[in-house]
Amino acid sequence: MSETTVTVTQSNFQSEVVQSKTPVLLDFWAQWCAPCRAVAPVLDELAVKYKGKFTVGKVNVDEHPDLAVQFEVLNIPTLVFLKGGQEVDRVVGVQPKSQLEAKIQKLTG
Repeated sequence: MSETTVTVTQSNFQSEVVQSKTPVLLDFWAQWCAPCRAVAPVLDELAVKYKGKFTVGKVNVDEHPDLAVQFEVLNIPTLVFLKGGQEVDRVVGVQPKSQLEAKIQKLTG
């Protein structure tokens, strides 16, 4: 995890996600999940590139299963795109950087 991503928990969900002034990508992941570790550097890159326009939040499903249940996350990695605290898009599994970037541009454009 880098300083450009935000660790999202049940206690900071309201301030970091719902009240965020920028669109948010929530990355539901776990330490033991190899595909999650594969997508993490891509998300870090995108967080740096879109800093100030877009927020990447990381939700560890082992530490915060309540958020995983709230978003009906059945498989990880699951990436949920939110704008104004509302889900607008979602992808499950490892996706190409270009596809994730296109979704971010659509939300920030």
